[in-house]
Amino acid sequence: MIDLYTAATPNGHKVSIALEELELPYALQVLNLSAGDQKAPAFLAINPNGRIPAIVDRDADNFAVFESGACLIYLAEKTGRLMPPDTKGRSRVMQWLMFQMGGIGPMMGQANVFYRYFPEKIQPAIDRYQGESRRLFAVLDGHLKTHEYLAGDYSIADIANWAWVRTHRWSGVSVEGFPHLQRWLSAIRARPAVQRGIEQPATQVHLRRDGDEAAQRYAEQARAMVEMGQAPKDAS
Repeated sequence: MIDLYTAATPNGHKVSIALEELELPYALQVLNLSAGDQKAPAFLAINPNGRIPAIVDRDADNFAVFESGACLIYLAEKTGRLMPPDTKGRSRVMQWLMFQMGGIGPMMGQANVFYRYFPEKIQPAIDRYQGESRRLFAVLDGHLKTHEYLAGDYSIADIANWAWVRTHRWSGVSVEGFPHLQRWLSAIRARPAVQRGIEQPATQVHLRRDGDEAAQRYAEQARAMVEMGQAPKDAS
């Protein structure tokens, strides 16, 4: 049994999707980020950085893993799934996983901060992070033109990147003009395990369902966490 400490963010959904895909039994422990659950001593004992997600593998002497990418690698290696066993295949997956960890996630995260959360609209910063996110989307689109998935078969690299790219509206970044990226987004969203994973837990605000006013209210509530250096729960 895996204990999953999480919240409704792209990083959190990476791990819940992987657990669903791998059909591993897990217990959901949802942290209230607004209340500071991620800074409680009990959670800091699991993740000293005070961020979600983190997992505890009860079947491995309560072994704790933090950082979303590390969680994905651990689960893939534990099960022998969602990552090839050969050196080159594993490297391909790791390259695209690092692409998300070092590029897609940070750039979209900063776009969220300046586009959604900061009370002052600093346009050069918004342009910088939205533009870089869009550039990274172009990289994905170009690769997916000749590849069904990012690194051979469907893998943790696809899960990691998809969990972030699917939230592009929240970052104010369009996927128009990227037909291969759009194809990939739709194909992964259609997977039953993915649909289950993004409900563990469900996002609080959906732009297409709830509209811009609801998004603005949510952003105002989350602003205090951003200004204090704490990551808010992202919407999709």
